[in-house]
Amino acid sequence: MKKIHILGIIVIAIAIGVIFISLKNTSTYADFTEAIANPDQEFHVVGKLNKNQPQIYDPKVNADEFRFTMIDNKGVEKQVVLHKSKPQDFEKSEQIVLIGKMQGDNFHANEILMKCPSKYNDGKPQIN
Repeated sequence: MKKIHILGIIVIAIAIGVIFISLKNTSTYADFTEAIANPDQEFHVVGKLNKNQPQIYDPKVNADEFRFTMIDNKGVEKQVVLHKSKPQDFEKSEQIVLIGKMQGDNFHANEILMKCPSKYNDGKPQIN
C-alpha cells in the first residue's frame, strides 16, 4: 500500500471515532423519573413552572443560583437548581426545557430554554 492510502485509512478511522464519541455524549429528552434512575447522565427535561411554589433568587448571596419548582410532562414535581441568574419574564413561560442532571432530590440545570406566549393569536395582536 502507498503511504497516502494508509494516511487516508487513519483519517477515516479517526473521523468515525469522533462521530461515535459525540453521539455517546448527546443528551436525550426525558422526565424526572428517568433522570432519577440515571443520575450520571445529562437530560433535557420538559415541563411547566409550578407557580404555587416559591422561587428563590438572591443575587446578593449567589447571582448564579436560582431555585424553583417544576412539574414535568408526566406530573412529577421536583425542586430545580438553575446555575445561572433568573431569566427575564420567567413567570410568563408556557413551557420550560431544562438541561442538566439529578443530584440527590434536586435537578441541577446548567441551561434553560423557555417557550413564552406568542404576541399574536391567529394573526391578530393580543391586547394586554
